[in-house]
Amino acid sequence: MSPLINPDIREAQTLPSLYYTDDGLFSKLLAAFSGSWHYAGHERQLTESNVLPLDHMEALVGEPMLMTTDGDVRCISNVCTHRGMLIASEPCSAQTLRCPYHGRTFGLDGCFRNMPEFEGVAGFPSPSDNLASFPVHRWKGILFSGTNPTGFEGCIEELQNRLEWIPIENFEHDPSRHRSYEIQANWALYVDNYLEGLHIPYVHADLHGSLDYDDYRTELFEGGVLQIGIANEGESAFDLPESSPDYGERVAAYYYWLYPGLMLNFYPWGLSVNLVVPLSVNRTRIIYHGFVGNKSMLGKGAGGDLDKVEAEDQEIVETTQRGVDAGAYDRGRYSPTREAGVHHFHRMLTKSL
Repeated sequence: MSPLINPDIREAQTLPSLYYTDDGLFSKLLAAFSGSWHYAGHERQLTESNVLPLDHMEALVGEPMLMTTDGDVRCISNVCTHRGMLIASEPCSAQTLRCPYHGRTFGLDGCFRNMPEFEGVAGFPSPSDNLASFPVHRWKGILFSGTNPTGFEGCIEELQNRLEWIPIENFEHDPSRHRSYEIQANWALYVDNYLEGLHIPYVHADLHGSLDYDDYRTELFEGGVLQIGIANEGESAFDLPESSPDYGERVAAYYYWLYPGLMLNFYPWGLSVNLVVPLSVNRTRIIYHGFVGNKSMLGKGAGGDLDKVEAEDQEIVETTQRGVDAGAYDRGRYSPTREAGVHHFHRMLTKSL
């Protein structure tokens, strides 16, 4: 049988509409999330609160998690080992984790410490009374975790080779840039839209004015896609060092997508993180976090008004969901020059099945 998505983009057809509309396929595709690394947070968030509930991880991989630090950063279960109560519901600063249900306590490393009224319980405590821990990968202050994550080497190698010169670990967390939106569309449609610049002249007039559409380019790598936006004359751009592979170019933005649903958007002012969280076959939560490295560049260029760009994208994606739900539509074709990222994503997604 030939592959569902032909590797030759000139011959390939896009995903069948069932991938965006079928509940059974939606459930199967969620396995792509449970086996992947996900953005957990940034170390600078832990300078504000050393205990940080990761609500998005529960939605992504089915496990309530906490990020904690006592010098060492960890991702541990947020589920008390007594009766299953969630331990923390809000960010806080503490030396001990205490379950609000019956008072069981744990260290910040997840190790059991104390439990009232348990004198005489045989074989107690045991290792099973400690909170489960999850793997953590750190890159320049950005922290990734998951339940049983695999791969990721290609993503980190790409990020390091391209952006090693940016002091991301020193960026300040800006809570005012936090956003959470629920959209009426399948998560993969949102990713599709992110992965191509073909729609920019038609959907994002202001962004189109900041970027040189002819020089906009897409690069594929193992585990993800990079889109590079080149600034129009007079628009905000990075001051690239000679060590950058893009030295001499007027780069306005680096748009990274890491499979399956993480976007890391680097602008001259800093980093905007987009998390794509599937809720159901036609409902998705989009979460934004912002980290600022250069306040003087805020409000300028391609990253100047992200709220407006997001609103424009949401309207397009929600309307497209109505279209793929229609019986008249099944599959389309790819633009070889503008939709290589979408093609790459679709091939990865279908292989995951």
